[in-house]
Amino acid sequence: MARFYYCEDFVLPLPDDHRFPMAKYAQLRERLLAEDVAAPTQLFVPEGATDEQILLCHTPEYLHKVKHGFLTMKEVRRIGFPWSPEMIVRSRHSVGGTLGACRSALSNGTGMNLAGGTHHACPDHGEGFCVFNDVAISARVLQKEGAVGNVAILDCDVHQGNGTAAICADDPTIFAFSIHGEKNFPFRKVAGDLDMGLPNDMGDEDYLQQMRRGVTYALEQSQPDLAIFIAGADPYIGDRLGKLALTKAGLARRDQLVFDLCYERGIPVAVVMGGGYAPDISDIVDIHLQTARIVAQRSLEWDKIGR
Repeated sequence: MARFYYCEDFVLPLPDDHRFPMAKYAQLRERLLAEDVAAPTQLFVPEGATDEQILLCHTPEYLHKVKHGFLTMKEVRRIGFPWSPEMIVRSRHSVGGTLGACRSALSNGTGMNLAGGTHHACPDHGEGFCVFNDVAISARVLQKEGAVGNVAILDCDVHQGNGTAAICADDPTIFAFSIHGEKNFPFRKVAGDLDMGLPNDMGDEDYLQQMRRGVTYALEQSQPDLAIFIAGADPYIGDRLGKLALTKAGLARRDQLVFDLCYERGIPVAVVMGGGYAPDISDIVDIHLQTARIVAQRSLEWDKIGR
C-alpha cells in the first residue's frame, strides 16, 4: 500500500498576515484520516535530508548561507519566508518526504508527500517559497543509490519549474517537463527538457489535451524508471496566483491521466503537492485530498500490471 509522508509537525513560523497558506498541510492530513483515504499505519514522518543529499543539487555556498542565517535580505525576500532555524528543519523534512514517497513508489507503485514540490529552488538560491529542490534532490539520491537510472519530473504546478530546469540542465538522466501558465511567475523562465506555456484562462478540456501530449512525449523520450508528479492545486479557477481555469473535476482528471499514462508503461509514480493559493483553504485541501484519494486507489492496482 502507498505510504503518505507529512511534516507539518515541523512548524515554519510566519507572520499572521503572510500569504502562504501554511495551514493547508495539517488540514490535509486531518481530512486524509477523517475520510478514510489512508489508515494511520500508512502515514509517516520523514527523516530530514542530509547535507550530503542537498549538495547533490545545491552549491556548498548556498547551503552554508541557509544553514547559518547568512542570507542577505534580498535573498530572504526572494525565498519569500523569513529566515529561521525552523525554516531549515522544515525544508529538510519536506525533501525527506519526497524521498520517502519515491521509495514508496518503487515498492508499492506510488506514494505521496503531503508537502513538497519546491521546484523554484535553484542550485545557488531559493525563491518562490522554495528553499531546497525536493524533486531534483530525491531523483539524484535514488540515482546515487542505484535504485533508478532515468527519472521523469512531471511538473503540473501552474508555475514553471525553473529551479528544476536549472539543476537538471545538461543531465540526460532527469527529464524536466513543465506545463504552466506562460504569463505567470517566474517571469524569467529557465528552459527544461519540455516546457508547455499556456495562455491565461485555459479550462479543463484544452488543458488536458495539451497535458496528454506533453506527458506522453516526456515518458517516451526519457524511458524513466520513476516519475515524480508535482500535482499543484494552483491551476484551479479560483486560485489567487493561478490564472488558469481548471475545475476540481478537471484537476482530478489530470491526476488520473498522469497515472494512466505512467501505469500503462509500468512506471511507478511519486506524488508531491506543489502550490495552491485559493482564498478559501478548504478549496486547496479539497484538491489535494482528491489527489491523495487517487494515489490510494492506484496503489491497489499496481500488482495488476505485473511489476
